Amino acid sequence: MVLACFALALIAIPFVLLGWGVWRSGRARLRHQEEALRREQAAEARLGELLKAQAEMQGRLAIMADVFGSRQAELNQSISQRLDGMTHRLGTTITEQTKSTHDNLRSLQERLAVIDAAQNNIQSLAKDVVGLQAILSNKQTRGAFGQARMETIVADGLPMGAFAFQATLSNGSRPDCTIRMPNGSPPLVIDAKFPLEAWNAIRDGETPEQRKIASQQFRRDLDVHIRDISEKYLISGETQDMAFLFVPSESIFAEIHENFEGIVQKAHKQRVVIVSPSLLMLSIQVIQAVLKDQRMREQAHLIQGEVIRLMEDLNRLDDRTRKLQGHFLAAQKDVDQILTSSDKLVRRGAKIEAMEFDMPGDKVEGGDTPAKMVENRTGLLKLRVVDED
Repeated sequence: MVLACFALALIAIPFVLLGWGVWRSGRARLRHQEEALRREQAAEARLGELLKAQAEMQGRLAIMADVFGSRQAELNQSISQRLDGMTHRLGTTITEQTKSTHDNLRSLQERLAVIDAAQNNIQSLAKDVVGLQAILSNKQTRGAFGQARMETIVADGLPMGAFAFQATLSNGSRPDCTIRMPNGSPPLVIDAKFPLEAWNAIRDGETPEQRKIASQQFRRDLDVHIRDISEKYLISGETQDMAFLFVPSESIFAEIHENFEGIVQKAHKQRVVIVSPSLLMLSIQVIQAVLKDQRMREQAHLIQGEVIRLMEDLNRLDDRTRKLQGHFLAAQKDVDQILTSSDKLVRRGAKIEAMEFDMPGDKVEGGDTPAKMVENRTGLLKLRVVDED
């Protein structure tokens, strides 16, 4: 029995061990299944959380997409507006710049035209200067230039018949100009030939010695010319006892009086006056005033006759004015009488309007005629009929 029990125990032990192993393996499997189930539930929970987070994320993404879309639309609109504004400003600026450029180009063209005209004037002036230099370099043409200027001054200042050019004197001399003086006085002689060669030599002298030699030559030439004027043109009883030497330049005239005073004194002693264009013009104006005064004195009797006729017309006008004044006074008297009658009528009308009537037996204002009575149904109404002017 013991052996049998022992044998059974030995036989049972493997089964027990096998059962315990099976139980342990099942329990292990159960634990694994529970663990797997927990893991699966955790995974499902995590998956749910992930899905929920994904949904929230999708919602946020949608909101963000909407926000980004609106912001992008606003940004696009703002950028478009700014681009439009910038385009408009650029267009306006370009237009203004184009207009300014066109204006500047037009102004530049006008200035270029002015410059071209000025250049043409300068060229013509240069030609004139060259011509003037050619004139002044030749003695005959230079004399013609001075004479032409003198003739212009005289012709502009005096009337026709008051002067003569290249008139022949009794000694056969022909002065450049003679001016008729008033009151039967002899004419005034003007000479326009001025020795300019020595003067130009003074200007062209490079050294003091050359200028000194040229100054001496200028003194001699001018002295000879003044002596010729005094001998040829100053004729007693035929011309004035004084003659003019015309210098066609104010600067030369000033330098002669400043640096060559001796020549001026010699000219005065020989009754020759050196005159510049301005002095000649002033002398011509004085002569013109004297001639005008002479003409007025010559026409004094005509002026007196005109004054007498003017006084006769003035007396007739005074008589007619006085007659017209008498007519106005008579008319004014008639108007005053009419105004007096009008005032009386106005006063009568005011009394009638105010129902202010006189009682029987009242005298009429301004006369002795009794008032005429008019009776009506309400009482005795007195109306005054006045026989006045």
